[in-house]
Amino acid sequence: MQTNGEQQEQDYSLGRILLLSLIAALGGFLFGFDSGVINGTVDALRETFNSDAVGTGFNVASMLLGCAVGAFFAGTLADKMGRKPVLIITAVAFIISAWGSGISASSGQFVFFRILGGMAVGAASILTPAYISEIAPSNIRGRLASLQQLMIVLGLFVAFLSNYLIAGAAEGAMGSFWWGFNAWQWMFWMEIIPASLFFTGLLFIPESPRFLVAAGREQEANRVLSSLTLSRADFSAKVAEIRATLLKDVKPGLKDVISRTTGKIHPIVWVGAGLAVLQQFTGINVVFYYGAVLWQAAGFTEGDALMVNVISGTVNVAFTFVAIALIDRVGRRPLLLVGSLGQAVMLGIMAFIFYFATVGADGNLILEGNSGVYALLAANGYIAFFAFSWGPVMWVMLGEMFPNQFRGAALAICGLMQWGANFLITMTFPVFLASFGLGVSYGIYAAFGIIAYFFVKKFVSETKGRTLEEMTNS
Repeated sequence: MQTNGEQQEQDYSLGRILLLSLIAALGGFLFGFDSGVINGTVDALRETFNSDAVGTGFNVASMLLGCAVGAFFAGTLADKMGRKPVLIITAVAFIISAWGSGISASSGQFVFFRILGGMAVGAASILTPAYISEIAPSNIRGRLASLQQLMIVLGLFVAFLSNYLIAGAAEGAMGSFWWGFNAWQWMFWMEIIPASLFFTGLLFIPESPRFLVAAGREQEANRVLSSLTLSRADFSAKVAEIRATLLKDVKPGLKDVISRTTGKIHPIVWVGAGLAVLQQFTGINVVFYYGAVLWQAAGFTEGDALMVNVISGTVNVAFTFVAIALIDRVGRRPLLLVGSLGQAVMLGIMAFIFYFATVGADGNLILEGNSGVYALLAANGYIAFFAFSWGPVMWVMLGEMFPNQFRGAALAICGLMQWGANFLITMTFPVFLASFGLGVSYGIYAAFGIIAYFFVKKFVSETKGRTLEEMTNS
C-alpha cells in the first residue's frame, strides 16, 4: 500500500525538476572545465613562470588545496545559509578565478586565482549532488544526481576541445591568439562564459526543501515541494516526515557527525570518506590533469597528445550516459564493484606496457609496434570503467547516503578527504614519473583498484530506490 508521500513522489513535475537539476549541475560543468583546462597549459605555465618540476606540480595541484577548503566549508555554510546562496557565491568565484588565472604575471598570482577557483570547484562538487538529491524523487534520484558527473565530463571534454582548437589556431599554447594574448590565457578565459550562465540560472532556482525545514521555514518548504509536483497537494505530511529526521530544536552542524550514544564519528561518514579517497587513488585525475604530459612522455607529439585528450573526453561522456541508464536499475553497489575491477585491469595493462617500453635518448618512452595503440585502448578502457561507475556513483552516494541531520557536515568531511586525496595524487605524479617511470606509477594505481573492490564489498550498502528519510531512519 502506498503512503501519501509515495503517491506525491509519483506525481512529480519531471520538466521542472530536470530544469532545476540541470541549472545546479552547471556547477559540475565548471568543476570539469576548471579541472581539465590546466591539462593543455602545463608546459606553457612552466615556460611562462620558469618553474621546475616541483613548481609545475604545485601550479597544477594548487587548485586542489582550494577544492579541499571549499568542499569542507561549503557543506557547513550551506547548512547555515542555505544551498542556493552558497552556490551563487560559488559562481562568482568561478568567474573571478577564470579571469585572474589568465591575467597572472607570476606563479604566485596564478596560484592565488587557482586556489580561489579550487574553492569554487570544491563547493560545487559537494553542493550540486546534495541539492539535486534533496529535490529529486527517490525513483529517479540516481539518474538526476548523475547529471553532476555528466556535466563534469562534458566540462572536461569542452576544456580539452577548447584547448586543442585554441592551441591549434595559435600554433601552440605559448602562441599568440586573439588581441595579442597567449593561447594559454584564452584557455582559462573561456570558462567565464559557462560561469556567467551558472550565476544567472541560480538566481531563479528555489531553496532546498530539506534546508528550509531544518531552518524552521516549513511553509516555504511546503510551497517548494508543491511546486515540484503536477498537483498542488498539501505537503504538510512530507514536511513533518523531514522534520522527524532532524534533531529537535538543533540546527544541523559539524558536531552532528559524532554519535550522541557512542561519542564517535558515525560509521557511515567513514564509509563516505573511503569512497571519496579511493575514487582518487586509482589515479583518474592523473589522466585528466597530466594527459598531454603523459602522452608526450609516451612518445606522442604535443598536437597528438591534445587530440588524445579529446578522444578520452568523448569516451568519458559516452560512458557516463551508460551510468545514467543503469544506476537506478542495477543499483549503485554493483556498478562500483564492476568499475573497481575494470579499472584495475586496464591500469595493469598500461603499467605492463609502459614498464617494458624502451626509453629514448630524450627520456621519453618509445612504444614500438602496436604498443602505443594498446596503451591508448587500455587508457580509454580505464576511463570507460571509471565513467560508468566510480565517476558518477561516488558523487551520487555522497549526496544521498547521509541522514538529513548531518548531511552537510558529512559532505564537508568527505569533500575534504576527496580533494586532499586528489591533491596528494596530483602532487606526487610528477615525482613518480621522474623517479619510477610510468610503469610503476600505474601499477600503484592498479593496486588501489583492487583495494576499492574489497572496500565496497565489505562496507558499502545499496541506496537505490530509498527516500532520504528512509535512509535517515535505517
